Amino acid sequence: MRAPTRRSVLTGLSATAATGLLTAPAHATSSSSAAGGGPWARRAAETWRALLDHFAVDDGSGLLREQVPAAEDDPEYSYEWPFSQAHVAALDLTGIPGTGRKYRDDLRALAAAQQHYWSPAGSTGLPGFASAPLPPYASGGDFFYDDNLWVGLLDVQQYAMTGDRTALREAQAISDLVDSGWDTDASHAAPGGVFWTQAPWSSDRNTVSNMPAAELDLRLFQFTRERRYLERARKYHAWTNRYLQREDGLYHDHLDLEGVVETTVWSYNQGVPVGVNVLLHLLTREREHLTEARRIADASLAWFVDGGRLDSHPPFFNSIWFKNLLLLESVTGGHRYRDAMAAYAERMWTTRRDAATGLFVFPDGETGGATTMLLQQAAMVQVFAVLAWNRKDHGLLY
Repeated sequence: MRAPTRRSVLTGLSATAATGLLTAPAHATSSSSAAGGGPWARRAAETWRALLDHFAVDDGSGLLREQVPAAEDDPEYSYEWPFSQAHVAALDLTGIPGTGRKYRDDLRALAAAQQHYWSPAGSTGLPGFASAPLPPYASGGDFFYDDNLWVGLLDVQQYAMTGDRTALREAQAISDLVDSGWDTDASHAAPGGVFWTQAPWSSDRNTVSNMPAAELDLRLFQFTRERRYLERARKYHAWTNRYLQREDGLYHDHLDLEGVVETTVWSYNQGVPVGVNVLLHLLTREREHLTEARRIADASLAWFVDGGRLDSHPPFFNSIWFKNLLLLESVTGGHRYRDAMAAYAERMWTTRRDAATGLFVFPDGETGGATTMLLQQAAMVQVFAVLAWNRKDHGLLY
C-alpha cells in the first residue's frame, strides 16, 4: 500500500482526539507556494555550506570536527551529540519546500557516518550510540542516554517525513536502551528516573534523559500502537513532573541519588515537556495535557524572552525549545512562538554571524575567547531551516 502524503499525517495528528491513532508515516512532499523557501531557506543554505566547509574532515569518514578553531585537546572527530545535531540539521533542510530535495545526499552521507558511533553493547548489554566514534576512527566511549535520545527523535521525525523503516527500527532500539537505564533501586532518593549516562562518574537523573524519552516513546506509540511505548512515556513523564518540575511549570535540570536538585532552568528542558504534553493530548484524548503544554510554553516564553535570558542560553538548547513550541502551535494555531523564534534567528544572524566565513561565533565561557562549535552551527541551521518550512508541517517536529 502506498504511504499517505505528509499533509494526511498532519491532518491525522490534529484529529487524533476524535479519530484514534495514526498508524502510517508521511512522505516529505509539500504543495507550499513558497518555492525556494524565501530568506530563511537562503540563510539555512549559507549556514549549512559554512558548516560543511569548515567542519568536514576530508578523509572519507563522513565525520565532522568538534569546533573551529580547534582547541589543543580536541579529538580528531566530534563527539556524538554534536554530530547528531548536524545530522538533524540535514534532515530539517530536506523539509524546506521546493529546495529540500537537494539536501538528500547530505542526509544520506550523515546517516551513514552516524553509524560510526554505533556500539554493539553498553553497560546494560544493549546496543546504542557511544559518545565518540568506534575504531578505526576513535575508541568509542560511554553511552549517554540523552545523546541516544536525540538520534531517536531524529529517527521518528525521519520516519514521519519519509516512511524510512530502518529509522523506525533504530528508534525502537534506542527506546529499549533508554528504558534499560531506569533506576530500579528503591532505596535511592526520588526512586526511579533514567540516568543521564552509563559512565561511572555520574549518577544523576535528568530532565533531559527522561522527557525526551517520553517524547520518543509517544511517537513510537503513535506509529506502532504498541502499548509498552505509551506506558514507558507515562512513567518518564510522571517521574520528571514529580521530582523536577517547579510550581510555575518550569523544570529543573537534574537531581542526584541523595535527592539534591540542580535548579538551573535550561531552555531545552522546557521545550521537550511541551512536546510531550502535546503528544499526550493528541494520542490519549486527555485535554488537560494541552492545557499543561500551554502553561509550560507560556511560562518558558516569559522566563526566556520577556525575562531577557534567551540569548545567553546556547543555540543548541534554544533550537530544541523552539521546535517543540512550533509543535504546540501546530495544534493551537497562532504565531506567537514562531514570531519569537524568528526574532531570535534575526538577532543571531545580525549579531553572531561572521559574514566572511558564514560561521556563528559565540563567547567561550572557559577561555574568555570566542569559538564556533559544531553544535552551535548545526543549531542555527536547524532554526533557519524550520522557519523556512511550511507551517502546516510543524506537527512533524519531534
